[in-house]
Amino acid sequence: MFETDALRLLVTVARTGSFTKAALHLNYTQSAVSRRIATLEQEAGGPLFERLPRGVRLNPAGHALHRHAMEVLDRLSRAEQELSALHAGDGGLLHLGAFPTANISLVPTALRAFRQARGGVEVMAVEGASGVLTAGLADGALDVAVVSDYPSGLPSGDGVTTTPLCEDDLLVALSREHRLAGSAVIDLAELSDEAWLQSAYGDRPTMLADACARAGFTPRKVIRIAEWTGKFGYAAAGLGVALVPSLAARAVPDGIVLRRLTDPALRRTVHVALPAAPLPSALVLRDLLRESCRPEPVRERDASGWADRS
Repeated sequence: MFETDALRLLVTVARTGSFTKAALHLNYTQSAVSRRIATLEQEAGGPLFERLPRGVRLNPAGHALHRHAMEVLDRLSRAEQELSALHAGDGGLLHLGAFPTANISLVPTALRAFRQARGGVEVMAVEGASGVLTAGLADGALDVAVVSDYPSGLPSGDGVTTTPLCEDDLLVALSREHRLAGSAVIDLAELSDEAWLQSAYGDRPTMLADACARAGFTPRKVIRIAEWTGKFGYAAAGLGVALVPSLAARAVPDGIVLRRLTDPALRRTVHVALPAAPLPSALVLRDLLRESCRPEPVRERDASGWADRS
């Protein structure tokens, strides 16, 4: 195995055409250069230079090793530059994870500001459930993640720390033709006869199940739909109602209204999660997420356009 210093010496001797000039350039003695080249030639299995009356030049074996040496040294140089930028927070890769509704507005807003502040950092984003993202942080697959304690509590992972970003109210999505669509605030008990659009219910604790129990009823029907687009489609058609985080308000289609609920426990906390030794760029993004974490206001469309409704 050729040592990096020996490869650098080979390249320097080839460039200067002289052991003496290479020694001056590298602050070695001429005899030290001669000995190190002799050792390198032994490792290579034969001579690498033609000895000329005045200086040296690469022979065919030397040209072959020189080509590989240049590639290796270039790769190492680029690795050093990338690591330096990575540790300074100005370059490299940043692996980001987020739960689905965080990707509607919160994460894109923060990433837009991050691109302006740290344009040399390439962000690799993935979407997933909070538990999966936390496991990715613990395994080293992610550098930063946006997670929440909804629907079944904040997940934990070895070496993973979480910091609250904001509180996110859960609203109810209704068809615009729903009998309660004109209400400003709705008591959950008023929806006891509705079909609920939910990805899971009953097989593990959920916020909806707990809230319905507090309101004194069990939903008469649960339609299991995992994706938000499907839930919105069913709700707009009047086929059911759904709990929707306010972070998702921007993605709600025109056929739906969002209304607040009287139950103060119907909210989740959004957190930013980091590994034990976060990258500097991850800390920058954490701060930008804090600045961006302002849940969307409840809005409804009227003749003049979107209007906030609090």
